[in-house]
Amino acid sequence: MKVIEDVMVLGTDHPLRSIIRDEHQLLSPPHPPKVPVKLWGDHPPLNVVHYPQEYQPEAFAPPRGVYENDEIRVEWQKLDGRQPFYHRNSDVDEISYQIGGDRTLMTELGVIEFQPGEFSRIPRGVAHDNYSRAESHLLFYVPAPVAELLPAQRESHAQIPPFPGWQPGEVNEAITQCMAAAGHDIAVFPADEQLLLEQVHNEDRRMSVLHADPDQAVTWLYATNGLRLGLVTVMPTGERRYRRTLDADEIQYQAHGRRTLITQRGVVGLQPGDFVRIPLGVSHSSVATERGDYISLLSHRELPQVAGTTRTADPYTLERLLNLNVEVHR
Repeated sequence: MKVIEDVMVLGTDHPLRSIIRDEHQLLSPPHPPKVPVKLWGDHPPLNVVHYPQEYQPEAFAPPRGVYENDEIRVEWQKLDGRQPFYHRNSDVDEISYQIGGDRTLMTELGVIEFQPGEFSRIPRGVAHDNYSRAESHLLFYVPAPVAELLPAQRESHAQIPPFPGWQPGEVNEAITQCMAAAGHDIAVFPADEQLLLEQVHNEDRRMSVLHADPDQAVTWLYATNGLRLGLVTVMPTGERRYRRTLDADEIQYQAHGRRTLITQRGVVGLQPGDFVRIPLGVSHSSVATERGDYISLLSHRELPQVAGTTRTADPYTLERLLNLNVEVHR
């Protein structure tokens, strides 16, 4: 079957070129070499990392790192209660996506009460803490400054007490570098929580809450020179189109719905709670039989997996491809 492959670069939604391909050849292993020396390598299949979206009680644990290089980190966190301290990043903006449950974000720029599906960005240098109730969220630590690409759906606001039953108590404040990684604290010291939260009255800035447009196929929310972060909505449709990004790794997090990811590194079914990394230059497409969406993070630099692998993609076969008869256009 003939398909179209869009060859992309980071920072634009317009392909460098669109190429007509034979889909079976696109996904198949190369022909045997015609010389005695093989001039290409064998690449492993894609890995999937999974964390359940449904809250499961356990003792407090720090956020779980999923992908990380020396500038960017992606974490998954679940929490029921308060964090151990107020936190202030020295080098990164901290973007979050609310998966589920209830979370109150308390900062010097005001308070946000999150709903599932919402994004926010804590600017570098702003102290913050969370009060969580059986919730989970994603964190993206990105070198500051990060541009917001959509107008705010709403903003943080001054609110003391920040949640019912709050009383100011003994808290610590932690100043960190290196994307707040463990062991990279600069200073930790006692702080007055009342004074921290009252700082909002001395600030002109507020934090924005962003939400992707459900009627758009792709909604980009945040960007730097080497990164884009957004939400991709998938719908069953009759066209299959491949995408190859020449200069960016892509991290995908399946937020809602199920789909099959077809790539030159294997075929794998994705469900809510799954992460997958598609290396730069690897062609891929998706097949879905239901509406869904996933977070897409495009990084100009390689973003290696640091979490344990839950499962791997299966090798491509023509038989499996022929059974995927409902496609989605990304």
